[in-house]
Amino acid sequence: MSMIPVNSSAIRAVGYDGYTLAVLFHSRDTVYTHPGVPRWVFQGLMAAASMGAYYNQNIRGRYL
Repeated sequence: MSMIPVNSSAIRAVGYDGYTLAVLFHSRDTVYTHPGVPRWVFQGLMAAASMGAYYNQNIRGRYL
């Protein structure tokens, strides 16, 4: 899965293959993968004013 650099203070890059969301944070070198993420959740992340806040509220702990 290719990673797309994003303009976020918390997230460095994001990848999405239609099922699995991959997130690379500025503070870590580990790519976190989240299977089963619907496209609308990915689109919401990409459109969010604060990607870090959106991730914490809508993805973290929900898609493991």
